[in-house]
Amino acid sequence: MRAISAWLLLTVAASAQQDPLEKGIAEFHRGAYAAAQASLDQAPDSPQRRAFMALARAAGGDCEAARSDLARQFAETPDAELRRLTGLALSQCDLAREHYDDAFAVVTRLKSLYPGDADVLYQAARLHMKAWNDTLFQMFQKAPSSYRVNQISAEIFEIQGRYAEAAAEYRKAIEKNSSALDLHFRLGRALLLQSHSPQNLALARREFEAELSLNPNDAVAEYEIGQILLAGQDAAAVQRFERAASLDPGFAEALQALAKLRMDAKQYGEAIALLEKVVHLQPGNEAAHYSLMMAYRNAGRAADAAGQQAVLDKLRQAPEGEFTDFLKRLGDKAPPQ
Repeated sequence: MRAISAWLLLTVAASAQQDPLEKGIAEFHRGAYAAAQASLDQAPDSPQRRAFMALARAAGGDCEAARSDLARQFAETPDAELRRLTGLALSQCDLAREHYDDAFAVVTRLKSLYPGDADVLYQAARLHMKAWNDTLFQMFQKAPSSYRVNQISAEIFEIQGRYAEAAAEYRKAIEKNSSALDLHFRLGRALLLQSHSPQNLALARREFEAELSLNPNDAVAEYEIGQILLAGQDAAAVQRFERAASLDPGFAEALQALAKLRMDAKQYGEAIALLEKVVHLQPGNEAAHYSLMMAYRNAGRAADAAGQQAVLDKLRQAPEGEFTDFLKRLGDKAPPQ
């Protein structure tokens, strides 16, 4: 009896191994795409067979034959894993053909369905990077003398931390189009990133003022001038921060800078009103909560100060978990919650 049972098990196992659908799926997962197609050709027709046939064709480079089935499966299959696989393959086919609009539509849906999936996020990153590189190449090829080429070159230098080169490219862009918005602001910022020397502070302020002459409603340019004046202990800084906050009531950094000046002037009531807006806009802003706590204390509002201390204690509490432990082992400070 045992011998018969063993024989039956072996027979069933052998039969399963010979099933062309299961065999084709296994071959696909092993990366044997040509063999997978050959096996799936012998399988009875079914949605699963069509899906894996399309996946194997796409993985083998035949996107033209696979795309319609991939799109259908991605839209219709109730199987979450099969939807994920067909979506990734579909986006890769569109990316290979440089059909970026189609690829972005697929990746956007994938991210909504699988927001934490590493493969989906990787594909999204590849898509953005390739679209960026191709568009950049077209810009340099088709409009090499445009001020936009200098501007994008400057932005790339900024990302690389090469601020002197960035400033030089922004100056070239301004020479070509002195009325373009944002160029003077970006030049001023590049100068500040390069150095806070008195000379650079003066040059940066000149650029921010030039930006404001083109766009008087630029709150960030007003704020940057306020910071430069503050560094020079110029009382006019307060008017700049006030104007920045009036131009953009949700500009938390401007409100916080203005609150500090109010605190220095012992105008605690005004500082409290400003800081309460800041912590409403940015609940995780530790510096703002600390300043608000001090303002409450100085105003004699002990209970409110204690409440801010409790918020600070919670913000500063180290998060638990594997990643936090990993950071501790590296000797790094764990990020705030």
